[in-house]
Amino acid sequence: MKRTALINSEISYLIAKMGHFDALTVCDAGLPVPAGVQRVDLAVSQGIPSFMDTVRAVVSEMELEGVELAEEFETVSPALHKELLAFLEGVAKERGKPIPVSHVRHEQFKLNTRRSVAVIRTGEFTPYANITLKSGVVF
Repeated sequence: MKRTALINSEISYLIAKMGHFDALTVCDAGLPVPAGVQRVDLAVSQGIPSFMDTVRAVVSEMELEGVELAEEFETVSPALHKELLAFLEGVAKERGKPIPVSHVRHEQFKLNTRRSVAVIRTGEFTPYANITLKSGVVF
């Protein structure tokens, strides 16, 4: 059995298959998943699992080149947006390299998820709690 934070075999497998610049999206319970994109549905009930718990577990095993968020996230759900940015800053500091954060309009964010290798759906009910993680390389 794995000892790391992420024990979900499907997500671990997805991360292991990713190459440089591949994208993986973690989303709230309401984000539409485009046809043809793998859906990993973790949602059990409202808030379970949470967006941040899922992001923390995924990022613990993933090298990040950058992330993409919807512009609306900051204004509509400022507390969670702030928590996410603080987490990413901590990861960047711990790993000794910056994690660029880009913002796009929500409609564009949804279109961009078509390029994700998968979308991981959480039980989060906070509006715009979505992030696309772009894979880096460990060397």
